[in-house]
Formats: sequence, structure tokens, C-alpha cells
Amino acid sequence: MTKEINKIGLKENLLQFILLVIVNAFVGGMVGLERTIIPQYATDQFEISSKTAILSFIIAFGITKALTNYIFGRLANRIGRKKLLIIGWLFAIPVPFILINASLWSWVIIANMLLGISQGFTWSSTVNMKIDLVGEKDRGFAMGLNEFSGYFAIGIIAFLSAYIADRYGLTPYPFYLGVLMSIIGLFLTVFFVKETESYIKIESKKNTSLSLDNIFIETTFKNKTLSSVTQAGLVNNLNDGMIWGLLPILLFSFSFETQQIGWITAAYPLFWGIGQLFTGRMSDYYSKKMMLVWGMLIQGFAIIFFPFNTSFEILMFISISLGIGTAIVYPTFLTVIAEESTPLQRAESLGVFRLWRDLGYAIGAILSGIVADFFGVTFSIIIIGVITVLSSMIIQIRMPSEKIN
Repeated sequence: MTKEINKIGLKENLLQFILLVIVNAFVGGMVGLERTIIPQYATDQFEISSKTAILSFIIAFGITKALTNYIFGRLANRIGRKKLLIIGWLFAIPVPFILINASLWSWVIIANMLLGISQGFTWSSTVNMKIDLVGEKDRGFAMGLNEFSGYFAIGIIAFLSAYIADRYGLTPYPFYLGVLMSIIGLFLTVFFVKETESYIKIESKKNTSLSLDNIFIETTFKNKTLSSVTQAGLVNNLNDGMIWGLLPILLFSFSFETQQIGWITAAYPLFWGIGQLFTGRMSDYYSKKMMLVWGMLIQGFAIIFFPFNTSFEILMFISISLGIGTAIVYPTFLTVIAEESTPLQRAESLGVFRLWRDLGYAIGAILSGIVADFFGVTFSIIIIGVITVLSSMIIQIRMPSEKIN
């Protein structure tokens, strides 16, 4: 048993790694549950017309997930990854039951606060545990697989929930998927997932990286590499929060059926997920800076083109392009942050990055909702697209170029 613990690497820990990939698929699926149907759920069940009010569930989700990411980073080395993963699943279990029985919109907000806490603990745990297991060599590939499993599941469950809602109604049947996923996720974690703390100690003995004086300040502002990645992560989730809330509303205005909207909204996270199988490995060998620049640029232009097309086929292509652009940057964010941090500081540095990245959900929902209420959905989407293009330019100007492996 000791010999097994002392080996860091993907092959050496393949079974545990695969298990964590599966667990993260259930983590992602919990978000996919709401991806397509909640804006219509808000309109039909609660007669909410204000875009800002509809997007309030994303604001609640984003803020709680962001804060939980930071808390995870501070607690990970003290409490352990597995315990925090279990805690995350315990917060997930009530979510579908609340959504099934919600009689007031405030209960939907509470459900999304619980979902945000759950996602902060569960997704952060799977990210850090995979990095702990594989070591430096396969870090990008590990992050690609982790994010692939989560976002591929988001796409699949987003489509399934829309399909079920189209056939059987918005509630309760789509939310039964959440009951099943949360119970299976908790079961796998409790009985099969192993703690990875011992791997950090082993890696720390070999690591020669300099420690950060102030992890929060360095990751947020001071370190050019870390801060460049952090602002891009915030903008990435800013545009994702807008897509989550406003894209279904835009598509409804084009008179698409629920199932067609399900296809378009699901294509984005599906290709985001699938693409990371390739882009994660690419970040181990190619310029991470250029991957980030081009990924954000593709996202920005895809978003700008959304409101100007009403063809189902063209909108599918734009959604796929947005997914590919996001796939290029997402595992690369995590790989760069991990590389710039020592093993003992890695969880906290990732926690700070994920704090700002997931605050993007809330900022994006607030900004796009207010702009949409005053100037219309089309203008709101264009503004978010322009901000994403500007983020790409900030990376190009501020982030130092790295040596390619």
C-alpha cells in the first residue's frame, strides 16, 4: 500500500483517476440540469419577465460557488480533499427537491446557492485531486479530462432536461435526473474515492518553485502570468453566465421550439467538453499564452455573431465555435495556475483563481441582465462579446511568453 501511495503519475494511479473523471461527470451534470430550462421555468412557473430577475439564480450560483472555491483553497490542506468532496455532495442532494417543490422564486435562489456551494467543493476537489495524482508531466492532459467530463455531462444533461421538459413538462420530471446524480456521486465518493494529501508531500520534496509571498495579491494583481489568467477566467465565466441566461431567451424570441433550443444550448458545452480531450494535452506541449489568446478571441467573435442569425444551422455552428474557443482556454487556465504555484500553495492559488473566475457568473448575469432590460438582449450579448475580445488582447499584452516544452 505504501509503494502505491509513493508513485505519482497517470499510469500509476489510473483507476483512481478514472473514478474521479466519472465523479466529475456527475458534478457537471448537476449544472446541466438547469442549463436550458430555468429561464423558461422562471417565466412559466413564476411569471417573471425582467431579465435581471430571471438571471438572479445565476448571480446566486456564481457568488456562492466563487466564495466556496476560495474557502476550499484555504481548507484543502487542513481538512483534506475527500472530506470536502463529500461535503459538496451533501449540499447537492436537496437542490432538485427544492426545485420540484418551489412555490416562490426565492426558493429557486436558495437552491442555486446550495448548488453553488456544492459545485465549489466538488469541482475544486476533483481538479486538485487529479493534479495531485498525475504530477507535472501530464497536468494539462489531466485537466483536459477533468473539464471534459464535467462539461460534456453539462451538455448531455442540458439536452436531456430540455427533451424531458418538452415531453412531460418543466416540473417535476427533469429534476429527477438531479436526484439520481447527487446520490450516485455521493456513493462513489464515500466508498471508492481515496484521499490524495500524501501525493502533495511527495511532490513538495522535489519541487524547486519559489513560494508566493501573498497568494491572493499575486494571483489577482501582481504576478503578470497569474493575473492575466485570472482576468481571462473571470471574463470567460462572465460570458458563460450571459449565455446561460440570455441565449435561451434570444432563441425563444426567434420562435424556436424547446427541443431546438436544447440542441443549440447543449452544443456549446458539449464541444467545450469534448474539445478539452485534445486541448488539455496540447497545453502540455504548445504555447499556453497563444492558446489563451486565440481561445478568448474565438469566444468573443462567436458571441458577437449570435444575435445576427436566425438560421438553426448557423446558430448551431456558432454555438459549436463558442464551445471550441472555451475548450482551448479552460484546461489551460488551470495548468498555468498549477505550474506557477508550489504544491503546498497550489490549492489556495487555484482557489483564488476560481474565486474570480466564478464571480464572472454573477458579474456577467448582473451586467447582461441590466443591459438587456434597458437596451435589449441583442445589445447585451454584443457588449459581452466585445469584453471577451478585449480580454484576449490583455493576455497578449500583459502575459509573458513561456518556453514551449
